[in-house]
Amino acid sequence: MHRDLIKLGEAATYINGYAFKPDDRGKVGLPIIRIQDLTGNSYDLGFYDGDYPEKIEINDGDVLISWSASLGVYIWNNGKALLNQHIFKVVFDKVNIDKNYFVYAVRYKLDEMGRKTHGATMKHIVKRDFDATEIPYPSKHEQIEIANNLKRIENIIELRSNELQLLDELIKARFVEMFGDCSNMVLLNDLCLIITDGTHQPPKFQEKGIPFILVSNLSNNTVTYNTEKYISEETYNELYKRTPIEPGDLLLSTVGSYGHPAVVTEDIRFLFQRHIAYLRPKRELVNSFYLHSALLAPDGQRQIEEKVKGIAQKTLNLSEIRKIMIPLPKMEEQDKFAAFVHQVDKSKVVVQKALDEAQIL
Repeated sequence: MHRDLIKLGEAATYINGYAFKPDDRGKVGLPIIRIQDLTGNSYDLGFYDGDYPEKIEINDGDVLISWSASLGVYIWNNGKALLNQHIFKVVFDKVNIDKNYFVYAVRYKLDEMGRKTHGATMKHIVKRDFDATEIPYPSKHEQIEIANNLKRIENIIELRSNELQLLDELIKARFVEMFGDCSNMVLLNDLCLIITDGTHQPPKFQEKGIPFILVSNLSNNTVTYNTEKYISEETYNELYKRTPIEPGDLLLSTVGSYGHPAVVTEDIRFLFQRHIAYLRPKRELVNSFYLHSALLAPDGQRQIEEKVKGIAQKTLNLSEIRKIMIPLPKMEEQDKFAAFVHQVDKSKVVVQKALDEAQIL
């Protein structure tokens, strides 16, 4: 009878990468692959041109699992390279398991592994806990069928995500086409009644109540209200006067993924953290959706990038936000552009719904 579950330690052998020293990294030889080279956060690929244990060599098709700092599972497809420490190379030498299915099954368990991590400075999962993690283990035929289905869904998700990105690019291109040569540049400070940030007073959170929004809630240039942090009616009444949000106001992230604006479109009560800037446009001067696109336009993003301060944590300060220069055409042109954005947004809603359905699958 086939087993329903199998422990990772029983499914394969895991070879840890080599602890290359900083002096080992040069400009010639084989690439040294670190976790950041897998996650796409590296801009400094190093190379090694000496002798090395054969077991740390990786080639196209090898499955890699990062087990420290950032948990993840990847299929390597960038040619011969060498594996740095804190990454396992998976050798399928123990049971009959499909490689692609294995990757999906491990991804399915990453959240569970994350809850087992240890360490103060660099979180990691110890080998004992890693080996003991169980994954579903159907027959080989079912494994292949499951992996093929998930791959098709992944392709749909990628397609829908690309469609959303292209629609955003369409809006940016139309903005440049209509207003790229506008000579009437106005300080953002002069276009807004209020420019401030979220509450600096750490509120007391509870399981239900009024949503408390974080930078992560500003995604895809919109505000999402699904949050794990809520505040009481009493706390809201104490703090909301600083940021009396209403539809048509803008929020702008100031740390992390800084410079991402979102227009508040729903009449929902909420508060937000101090790492989000709050802008109330002067309605008689500027259309909210026009202003949103102006901040996202190439020139707006260039100005934001130039005004960011800090090294360890880059921050967009309120004083710098006020200095951003915005092209200001006639209101009728702004409204015409906003109507175009509204039509594109209708298409985005349809694509987003299809993307959400695929992600649920």
